[in-house]
Formats: sequence, C-alpha cells, structure tokens
Amino acid sequence: MQLARVIGSVVSTRKSQNLEGLKLLVAVPIDMDTMQEKGAPFVTVDTVGAGEGEIVMWAGGSSSRQTEQTSGKPVDSSIIGIVDFVDILGKRRYDKGAGEVR
Repeated sequence: MQLARVIGSVVSTRKSQNLEGLKLLVAVPIDMDTMQEKGAPFVTVDTVGAGEGEIVMWAGGSSSRQTEQTSGKPVDSSIIGIVDFVDILGKRRYDKGAGEVR
C-alpha cells in the first residue's frame, strides 16, 4: 500500500463494460518523509468514497483487484482507505482533522 492525494476526477462515458459504475479519480503519490506530493499523477478506482484533497491509501497491481468492487475487473490501482492520521517515529506527520501537513 502507498499514500496519495486525490487531485481530481475522470469521467468516461465510453469504457469497458467491466468499468461501469466505478468512480475514477486522479491522484498523485505522497512522499512519506515530507508528506508532499511526489511523482506523476495517475488514475485510480475509488472503492471508499474519497474526495478531492484527501490523502488516501492505494494498492496497485493485482492487489488492487482484491476489493468487492474491483474483483475480476481491468484495474491496476484502487483507493482502499482514507487517511486520518500519519505518525512516523512518534511524530504526527499528517492530521486530517486539523487540516495540516507537518
């Protein structure tokens, strides 16, 4: 699992029938040391109701197809959790409730 920030959404009216009903979001990876965006944005399937600006946990590859919504679907990344806190070595790096990254 990795962390990313949701930065947008994707709408596709014509797509594989296997993707019908799935919510597609755009996310950018988060560097765990700095809690800042690092890397190229990617499209991912939202399985938990995430929204723009939230930090999320995501899985890639075959692990992304282990949810009820993505099983057997042509998916290579899925959001599997919305992050409330990140603590590393006893220091709070992220607090969703406080709306801050430290």
